[in-house]
Amino acid sequence: MAERTVVVRETGVRFSASTLFKKEKRIKRGEKKVKILFVCKYNSFRSRIAEEYFKRINKNKKIDVVSRGIIMGGNSDREQRNISKKILGVNIAKRKPLPLNLQEMKKADLIIVIADDVPKIIFNYQLAPIMKKVVIWKIKDEQRKNRNNIKRIVLAIKRKVEKLNKRLNKNR
Repeated sequence: MAERTVVVRETGVRFSASTLFKKEKRIKRGEKKVKILFVCKYNSFRSRIAEEYFKRINKNKKIDVVSRGIIMGGNSDREQRNISKKILGVNIAKRKPLPLNLQEMKKADLIIVIADDVPKIIFNYQLAPIMKKVVIWKIKDEQRKNRNNIKRIVLAIKRKVEKLNKRLNKNR
């Protein structure tokens, strides 16, 4: 039977639902360490929050998470650091932003793009089956240091990460 492909409506990105479910089953069975790659534009705010919060709430040692950015920019601003620390209890400034590379995309079992401003063509490599493991969380960035927007972004990422963690650790 042919594998059914799921289309994410907002982005047009295709990924196979069965690929994601196979990864989840492998995690549940504890076969090998699974790598999740969180990606945003600069790796200074959104992907860092997702990485640090996932590490904080996840108890499964078989899941390894990292975050990267497609553009090397500056660090997160003070408002972003303070709000993420206050709401989630995570420190997103403990390391500098790191760039995304093809090797990490190949090694990742699941790539979660936490951005609405990352071009999907970046994951369209013919050499590696990267597109099958990409999931898009369309979350806007905040460049104007607006506290309400930053708080809304942090809470949106918190909900998504908790849902992911619950799904990956379900029936463990």
